[in-house]
Formats: sequence, C-alpha cells, structure tokens
Amino acid sequence: MKKILLALTVVAFTATSAAAQNPVSDSLRNSWNGAKRNIKESAEQMPEADYGFKAAKEVRSFGEILAHVAGASYMICAAAKGEKSPFAEEAFEKTATTKAAIVKVTNEAIAYCDGAFTAATDATLGQMVAAPFGPGQVARANPLILQIAHDNEHYGNLVTYFRIKGIVPPSSKR
Repeated sequence: MKKILLALTVVAFTATSAAAQNPVSDSLRNSWNGAKRNIKESAEQMPEADYGFKAAKEVRSFGEILAHVAGASYMICAAAKGEKSPFAEEAFEKTATTKAAIVKVTNEAIAYCDGAFTAATDATLGQMVAAPFGPGQVARANPLILQIAHDNEHYGNLVTYFRIKGIVPPSSKR
C-alpha cells in the first residue's frame, strides 16, 4: 500500500510539475483559444445577408473585417513561426466576398496560427524573430500577443455590428 501511495504521489507531482513548466506560453494559448473562438463563431453566426453590412460608410463591412483579420493573422503568425507569410495582409479583403469564402479563410488562418501557439514554450518565447510589420526583430512572444490583441480588437468591431443588427454576439450568448 505504501508503494502504491508513493507511486501515485510521484505521478501527481510529475504531472503538476510538467504542467507548471510553461505557464507563460500556456497563458498565451488560453488567451488565443478565447480570441479565436470569438472570431470563428462570429464568422459562422452572422447571416450571409449581413456580411456586407457597414456600421458607417467609411468603415469595413462585417465580412471585410473578418477577411482583414484572416490576412493579418497570416502575417503575424508567420513572424511568430519565423516564416515568410504565405499571404499578404490584404489578401482576402477583395477576393473572399461570400460568407462561405470568408468562413473558409477565417478557419484556415486560425489553423495556421494554431501552429504558432502550439509550438510556443516559455523557452522559445524570448527568441528573436522578424517583426511582423516593419523592420527589426522582436521576441517571439510579441507577434503572439499581437495576434490575440488584433483578434480581440476586431471582435469588438464585430460585436458592435451584431448589436446594431439586433443579434446577440457569440461571447454574450455563452
């Protein structure tokens, strides 16, 4: 019995220690999971007829915001991965114009960024990578934080569009 208790204690301690080894990257992943969920669910929830809706004539439409987020996501997450972006920031704003196309590029951009967040460890977050926009280098954590902030910033825009249309946004629905 003592051996079993000792073995269980060692297993519990090892599991706890392993989980605590990457608290910063785990926190970034948690924040990313929330941000991407809001973007993904927004793309799915808004009726196609409202994808062209603009809160004012000078701003992007609902669909254009999502297409912008997808293009920018590639730029930002490519920097975190230490890669050249497969798409330009504005790649989808003029080409993805239907709900189906925008949902597709949104999901593909999220999957691309998932790779950057999954690969992150506390040890790699301080490595220097090319800045996502402009010259110079930044710590790998920088583009990951930027990705979360950018998605949250534009989710705020999408929430306004939902509210104007009388639709409860995804995060409030939950």
